[in-house]
Amino acid sequence: MKENKVIQERLAKLRALMEREGLDAYIVLTEDFHGSEYVGAYFECRKFMSGFTGSAGSLVVLKEIAGLWTDGRYFLQAEEQLDGTTITMFKSGEEGTPKVSEFLNKNLQEGAKIGFDGRAVNYKTAQNIKKRTADKKMTFVYNKDLVGEIWENRPALSAEPAMLLEECYTGKSRADKITMIRGLMEEKKADYFVLSSLDDIAWLLNIRGNDVMCNPVVLSYLAMTQDEVVLFVNESVIKGAVQEALAADGITFQPYNNIYPYVTQIPEGKTLYVDEGKTNYAILMNRKPGVTLLNGANLTALPKCMKNKTEIENERKAHIKDGVAVTKLIYWLKKNIGKIEITELSVEDKLEELHQQQKHYMGPSFTPIIGYAQHGAIIHYSATKESNAVLKPQGMVLMDMGGQYLEGTTDITRTVVLGPVTKEEKEAFTLVLRGNLNLGAAKFKAGICGLSLDYLARFPMWEKGLDYNHGTGHGVGCFLNVHEGPVSIHSRVDNPDKIVSTKLEEGMVISNEPGLYFAGKFGIRIENLITCRKVEKTEYGQFMDFETLTLVPIDLDAVLPEAMSEKERGLLNQYHKRVYETISPYLEQEEAEWLKEATREI
Repeated sequence: MKENKVIQERLAKLRALMEREGLDAYIVLTEDFHGSEYVGAYFECRKFMSGFTGSAGSLVVLKEIAGLWTDGRYFLQAEEQLDGTTITMFKSGEEGTPKVSEFLNKNLQEGAKIGFDGRAVNYKTAQNIKKRTADKKMTFVYNKDLVGEIWENRPALSAEPAMLLEECYTGKSRADKITMIRGLMEEKKADYFVLSSLDDIAWLLNIRGNDVMCNPVVLSYLAMTQDEVVLFVNESVIKGAVQEALAADGITFQPYNNIYPYVTQIPEGKTLYVDEGKTNYAILMNRKPGVTLLNGANLTALPKCMKNKTEIENERKAHIKDGVAVTKLIYWLKKNIGKIEITELSVEDKLEELHQQQKHYMGPSFTPIIGYAQHGAIIHYSATKESNAVLKPQGMVLMDMGGQYLEGTTDITRTVVLGPVTKEEKEAFTLVLRGNLNLGAAKFKAGICGLSLDYLARFPMWEKGLDYNHGTGHGVGCFLNVHEGPVSIHSRVDNPDKIVSTKLEEGMVISNEPGLYFAGKFGIRIENLITCRKVEKTEYGQFMDFETLTLVPIDLDAVLPEAMSEKERGLLNQYHKRVYETISPYLEQEEAEWLKEATREI
């Protein structure tokens, strides 16, 4: 085991501060002040304290021991990055793994004090821990940013200028959206609605920003009543034409941190609607005792997830552009592998070069995952200068990538053959492909949720005793966050707190991404974005299906046609026909000729 002295020193400093404050435990989550999945550099406290760089993780530090909880996407990565830190990794959701609250109950004495920065822990999480440790009468100290005291040269809080997103992209004015949300507030009998989640604020106000890498959002809070809309934001962010446009629709402005005194001033007897899982603990602990809390999904969440006709048409345009860029990348790989040196990081560079050739490209929608050979088995692998593998004319490379365009957000994974592959690799690839095709071809009755469809993607693997340790599908924003709730396609129901039962509705954009991963050997994932649409209404009700938005060839060099049904082969051939007809007009002659062969019927 290697020593990680930097992390050990930081833990020692944190424990000294805990001793000063009389704390028995200190919790550091991944979140910013807004419950975001991905956070700006200022908020990367868990990464700073543990060295683990994944997008999901909870660090708990006690006087003598420390643990980090993360999910199946990051088991291999966390095991490697925590090596030598003295931090124990806990596999969330796995049999025998204690929850954070169970860990605290086991290792702390009655009356222990648990500290955290209440701005960076959501209310729901804090309340769950409090409830589950109640028997030991533990108390919270939530106004301590101890990591901030340790972190020298901490990056500044981002304050990038906001931009307006025109109605030709949004399909609906901010005034109409505000009116709709006020109607929902009235239905809920809510006097106040406080919105913390950054993508919801950006969607509601038809603005975009650059405060979180790959997520075009603006650091801000928003409060609504029937009479006012207040945006709490750094004054340098909203100015000029943006300020004038928002003010014209009745939005007023206060400094970013004024959300806390604002909540304090809500009169007793009033009702406050929030999403407790998206609102930080400090905000809600600031309310008067007589303010009634109404908890539910953000009123913006479902309307944002159900894209209108303008947004869907724009998404189609974005996916054509992205399809051109990624198809060119695969062509480049196939033609140059073994002739020039190609590394995981140089593939990232080439991808960005091809993306930038596309009109209205605004940047990547997440850091690309380019994993060659055994790196493909690390579900959320990110190449570094130290890990950067040279691609060889053998085996496969897994490439998960996406772009932000004014028209929409893309997310695609392709596993590409670079040279000879084994029968085992082909068999695994074909299983994943079958799962992707069958889910993409689903026809279903309106009213079901993603849990009901997950089996379509997994059954080819389950028949062989195989599985993958991540969800099959997540919602995707429209020039917004690449991971967007509340919709999902998943199979796990062992954690009641995380069961998602949102019905699939027309206009939702969802990923379709089954995979198989064999540690130390290789990984395969095939991902398309799909959108839900109505197809027919019969005496039995409304029926739905999916339109596949992603248009990029699937590597036939890894396919075993004889292991597929006639229907599955037909689905693949139909898809490839669409890809060739749509993408080939944007390619050079040699590229188009290659694509014709790459999309041949099988």
